[in-house]
Amino acid sequence: MYIIIIGAGKVGYFLAKRLTGSKHTVSIIDKNKLVCEETAREIEALVINGDGCDPKIMEEAGISRADVVAAVTGDDEDNLIICQLAKERFSVQRTVGRVNNPDNEHTFSELGIDIPVDATKVIAKIIEEEVSFSDFVTLMSFKRGKLAIVRVDLPEDSPVINKEVKDIILPENSVLVSILRGDDVIVPKGNTILKPGDDVVALTSIGNEPQLLSLLAGKL
Repeated sequence: MYIIIIGAGKVGYFLAKRLTGSKHTVSIIDKNKLVCEETAREIEALVINGDGCDPKIMEEAGISRADVVAAVTGDDEDNLIICQLAKERFSVQRTVGRVNNPDNEHTFSELGIDIPVDATKVIAKIIEEEVSFSDFVTLMSFKRGKLAIVRVDLPEDSPVINKEVKDIILPENSVLVSILRGDDVIVPKGNTILKPGDDVVALTSIGNEPQLLSLLAGKL
């Protein structure tokens, strides 16, 4: 994929490093000239010094062929403007916007940002899960609040233990995305067998979370 990242701070830097390491083509835009120079030395990517809210800078970065635009600056207003421009003016199929203030997540969703990422919310959920030993946690929602990524830790008495994925009837509009088993990440296939202690990540429609919890963890 061709991905444009706006914001070369720590989030943008490590995101770009990871994506280039996964063989994606990446361009980076940042207002700070020194940050751009340092990033260009560290990462094999096109790095542009400029305002990511400026359509001309977006065009310079090749937005007409971009598959994804990720706005990860420290300013929610900039991230929102960038994603809207990418979506409405340049018809980019997928936009990801970093939400620095959790109060703004709803605004991002309502204004059409495909995936508003509220890191504070995700971290808080994970902390709460570990503290309460909960088997289920919603990591984030996107597509204007219609879909959610959820995580379920399978207990030993889960009704799906030792079953193949193809034999498990999931709630409507749900799919298993990955299984974390120890240090291994497994992409589930039809013949994948679920084991006790598996950390299952699934995609589902908002409202289906209780059904997933009941199915995978055996709880109402």
